[in-house]
Amino acid sequence: MAIALKDVLERSHVVALPMRVKFRGITTREALLIEGPQGWGEFCPFEDYAPHEAAHWLASGLEMAFQGPPPFEREWVDINATIPAVSPEQVPEILARFEGCTTVKVKVAEPSQELFDDIARVQAVREVWPLAKIRVDANRGWRVDEALEAAKALGPLDYMEQPCATVAELAELRHRLVRSGIFLRVAADESIRRADDPYEVVRAKAADVAVVKPAPIGGVRKVLDLAAYMRAQGLDITVASALDTGVGINAGLAAVAALPRHSDDEEFDVPPAAAGLGTQRLFLEDVTAPRELIDGRLKADMLVPEQDRLEALKAPAARRDAWFDRLKRAWEYLPEKALDC
Repeated sequence: MAIALKDVLERSHVVALPMRVKFRGITTREALLIEGPQGWGEFCPFEDYAPHEAAHWLASGLEMAFQGPPPFEREWVDINATIPAVSPEQVPEILARFEGCTTVKVKVAEPSQELFDDIARVQAVREVWPLAKIRVDANRGWRVDEALEAAKALGPLDYMEQPCATVAELAELRHRLVRSGIFLRVAADESIRRADDPYEVVRAKAADVAVVKPAPIGGVRKVLDLAAYMRAQGLDITVASALDTGVGINAGLAAVAALPRHSDDEEFDVPPAAAGLGTQRLFLEDVTAPRELIDGRLKADMLVPEQDRLEALKAPAARRDAWFDRLKRAWEYLPEKALDC
């Protein structure tokens, strides 16, 4: 039976979550949550996503609400700590919320900041957690020359995520890093989740790591298909969220939990890379209870919103109408199979 738009709207709740610190220029995160027969789904594309792009986010929310997640291969998921583009003085307080994590992702290349701000922020992480594995995320903020300069100044790093805007620039940067004698992996994020052809990064040899996010890619099962292809081509996989609420984090955890088991040359099980699924800790309040972080890991439980939280965090009527309008516009671009349940 096909999913009907009217049914989805009747099942929807719009919430507004206050944030502890500004993230991607946002101080309040709004989301539309769908209470489905198989669980809860989330639709929360950022404002710069056009309806045809937002349709992927909607497909992901419908999958979780009306189909539910696929079978899991593991119960626990390692996550990374996330440091927004804050001052160095704020870093210890944020890291304290990620006890047990051994990997830290640091936002860099903020439009209003300079490289010395990024250096200070990364150094603050090293001072608090000297043994941490550090990733930096530039969100397409640098040209190739700037990314190369940053690599020299910020290293050693686990990888540099989406340092440049285009696939061609990522490929050029990888080449120039090697020629400069710098061992640093390049990760693709926007070049996958916002691309007409997410496989171009492989053909262009533009990345060592694929960062995959269920919402903008179109759901957990699409993540698994994409991850299987990327891994077969030699890329490592990092699953991440897109500043999701506790409901959206369900999809990310489900994707990591469902990744096929992977063994090394000696037949030892290699756990998935630390996932970027700890952003719930950047909210002051959320629609679900806080997830307990144990030794840097989250349990892959599918949490449901609590009624009193839904009520307390309900968005104003005008914002609810705006999100319903966004959903209706995205609906027009949904593939037919996304509406089958």
